This record gives sequence, structure tokens and C-alpha cells, in this order.
Amino acid sequence: MSASSTPLTRRDFLATGAKLGALLATAPYIARAAGPAGKSDQLNVALIGCGEQGRVLLNAALKIPNIRFVAVCDIWTYNRTYAERLLKKFGHDPKPYEDYREVLSSHPELDAVIIATPDFRHAEHTVAALKAGKHVYCEKLMSNTVEGARSMVIAARETKKLLQLGHQRRSNPRYLHARDKIVRDARLLGRITNISGQWHRAVTDDFGFPVGQAIPEAKLNQYGFANMHEFRNWRWFKKYAGGPMSDLGAHQIDVYNWMLGANPRMCIASGGVDYYKTHEWYDNAIAVFEYPTKEGLVRATYEVLTTTSAGGGYHEYFMGDEGAMKISENPKYTKIYREARAPEWDQWAAKGIVASPLSGEGAPPPVKPWEKVGVKKLGGPSKATVDVRETAALSAWEIPITLDKAIHQPHLENFFDAIRLGTPLNCPGESAFATAVTILKINESIAAQKMLTFVPGDFTA
Repeated sequence: MSASSTPLTRRDFLATGAKLGALLATAPYIARAAGPAGKSDQLNVALIGCGEQGRVLLNAALKIPNIRFVAVCDIWTYNRTYAERLLKKFGHDPKPYEDYREVLSSHPELDAVIIATPDFRHAEHTVAALKAGKHVYCEKLMSNTVEGARSMVIAARETKKLLQLGHQRRSNPRYLHARDKIVRDARLLGRITNISGQWHRAVTDDFGFPVGQAIPEAKLNQYGFANMHEFRNWRWFKKYAGGPMSDLGAHQIDVYNWMLGANPRMCIASGGVDYYKTHEWYDNAIAVFEYPTKEGLVRATYEVLTTTSAGGGYHEYFMGDEGAMKISENPKYTKIYREARAPEWDQWAAKGIVASPLSGEGAPPPVKPWEKVGVKKLGGPSKATVDVRETAALSAWEIPITLDKAIHQPHLENFFDAIRLGTPLNCPGESAFATAVTILKINESIAAQKMLTFVPGDFTA
């Protein structure tokens, strides 16, 4: 704790205690990871795919005790060398490989493989690793095709090996608390009726590469890439990936399915290549879903924009008749709101489910619905107010959970705990398959320019 001249109030003390208690209740893996594991708990791991996302996962995994990287694999020497050097700085001694098949055949001691290759290679790499007897953590989206995603689930089922997909919000303690405590146990949103979500990014340049570091075109063709530009910007091309809806929207629409415990029954979407003329995939897309739930229909919208950061970054917004929850991996976009008609939340604040509104923040002073424009207040001038149909303002509350780790670290911890301890996976292949089907239907709807429907069997591999 840093020194401060400001005294700790009783309210501060209670709020801090509530945060810690709720955090431990919703994230038991933190308690397990606190102490050093025994030597027998060491897991031998390989990383296949050392590009931007592979580096993110590598940096998160380096913070987890008793993980030993024995191999790194990438078709680009530049990426491979970076990962090898980074790991050596932290005491690992990985062997570098260009071909993933050599990794699997040369390291019988491997316990697990982390796969962060382009989407169109996920199925091939995952199925091979599972059949080689390794547990697999694979980045999302499972695959750029439904058939590829299905083959991954089937391989995990047949080999009886673990398959975790990288929808890391499912292991984020703030998201777990939101789903388990706020939405399900306390039911602070009441009946959820609508969801909206977005990810807005400003215009960015395509990735280049250092002078003299290009992969020869013959080798690129051998691994399925047309040229160096497509290799570096594979997310924008239909052969390799599913575009921004797959890249960004997959994380958030997965949260829709997961938070509701349901899959959609229809999708209609619109999008286009309106800005970037060197890309194949849509640079903007908007989707509408209908979710049938036990309490009634939930209508949901989602939009991804890659030409502007306007509108507040990225978040998911769950709206109910008694409250609403705006949640994001970025805590500054996160808030929970109580409707004026809902019961008071003081009891839930006392239990650490929510935190009291911050002084001076949140909603403006409530407006009395019966006040009309031009009505004179006793002893004062005429005051213009809102339309008579306006309801009282929402009160803004906090979700009392913070994450002091890299955002991918808890999800990797869950995967490694599942190997060591039998802890249930937070995003097994079957769940991720349903999300992949949902996401891929968006692009299909845009291409067909019509509404498309789902049947329950669509979500089962």
C-alpha cells in the first residue's frame, strides 16, 4: 500500500474488504496460484504461432509459475527468433522450429500446446496436437469454417484431451462476478430485454515488415499464403480469417451467449468494404440477433467499426427492466445502473455484489416525471424540464472487482489448472463451437443480404 496523507475511512475499509471477498469468491484460481507449486506440477509447453497474438499469450504465460516452454514454432524466422530470445531472458531454453509437425514429433515430454496461428490453420494445428496426445489452448475464432471448428471438437472428444479456446473474458473475475452474482444470483438487472455491444477502432495502416526480413514467396505459398502483405495482414483476407466480426466481435458476442446461457435463433447483418480498398473483409459491420430465453425474447445488436474510435471504445451492454450493466475488459467503460423502479441495492453493496456510487459521478440528479415544461417553482423562476414521458435517471454503481493481471493470464491459468487439478475449463471446445457458428453466420448474412435463422442442432458439433 502506498503512503498517503488521506485517512482511510470506514467506507473505504468496507469497500476494500468487499472487493477482496468478492474477488476470492469468484476467482478461486488466484488462491491456488498464490503459492509456488511443487516441482511435479511443472508443465512442458510449446507455442505454435509467435506473431502479435502469440507474443501476448507468451507474456501472460510467463507470469504463471511452473510453466516451462520447450519449443517455439513459426514459419517466419523474425517471429521465431523474437519468441526464443524473450523466453531465454526468463530462464527458458526453447528449441525453435519452422514446421509444427517437428515440434510434435520431437518432444514427447510436451504436456500442452498453445496455438496462435492464423484462423485458417487452427483446425489443422489443433487436431494434430490433440492426436499427438497434447492438451491444447487455441486462440479464437476456432476456425474460419464451421467444418474446421467441428473437427476440433471431435478430435478433443476422441482423444480425451483438453481443448480451451481463447475467449478470455470467461475467466476474467469481473465478468465471472457479473454473470454469477449480479445477473444470476442477485438478479439486479431483472429481466434482460436488450443487449448492445460495440468495438470501435480508429483508422490504422496495414502491417509491414523490416527490410531484409521478407519470407521467400515460394515458402509462403508452401504454407498457404499468397504474398508477404497477406501474410502480415491475414485478418483482412477471406482465405485466412473471418474479418473484424471474427477478430473483434467474436469476443463480445461470445459474452452475449455466455451471459444469457442461450444461443440466438436468427441473425440479420449489414456491412461492407467502404474504406480500405486493399482489404477483402468488411471494414464495418452491424448485426442483429434474437435470443429466446426462459424469461422471454432478448433482442441484441452488435457493431464493429474500424474507421473511427468514436462512441466509447469496446463494451457489452446488458439492459433489463430493473437495471443495466455496461461491461468491458477496460474498467473505465464498466458501470452498472439501477432503475428507479427497482428495489434499493444497499443490501447488495453490503454483501460486496455491487459498490456504492462514487460521489460526484454517475447519473445526474433524478428528474421528477410529473414536472412539466414551464411550471413555476414556488419562490423561483420558471424552469424548463424534460418531457413528461421521461423517466427518472438511473443511479450508477460499480462492479467491485478488479483484475491486476494481464487480461489473458486468468484464462491460461484456468487451462493449466484443468491439466493439473481437473478444474473445469471456462471455454471448452463445445461452447466455443456455438460461438463460432454464431459469428460465421454474420458474414453469411451480409453476403446474402437477408435474415438467416438457426436451429438448435446448428450449435452442436
